[in-house]
Amino acid sequence: MKVVPLRLRPGDDLRSALEAWMADQSEQAGCVISAVGSLSVAQLRLAGAAKTTTIRGDLEILSLGGTLSADGAHLHIALADANGAVIGGHLASGSLVRTTAELVLGLLPEWQFSRELDPATGCAELRIHHCDPG
Repeated sequence: MKVVPLRLRPGDDLRSALEAWMADQSEQAGCVISAVGSLSVAQLRLAGAAKTTTIRGDLEILSLGGTLSADGAHLHIALADANGAVIGGHLASGSLVRTTAELVLGLLPEWQFSRELDPATGCAELRIHHCDPG
């Protein structure tokens, strides 16, 4: 695994930045290893919901995890508000960095991730392919 640090700045769209970063890599599979920072706006799709929920305010990133591929990402985030209340869900585009987002990302050169529609779930789900390193 190749490990890469990345820092995002105020106003950056967290999900869009991660997808753009992955699209620029020669590797075809990635993951989020660690993330800390803050958001001013979070767009979350909560469990079982069809639409996103917008949360505004001073939000601390407690956890972010997921997979990255050239054709999309599947990311879950946990956030705390100024009162310490915690909420989490699927990270959607439109989630804006408040002060910083400090990320440690992993690239998996022997693997290829892609997203394909799964008839059982109706969602674009992860497809995993092992690549011959030689």
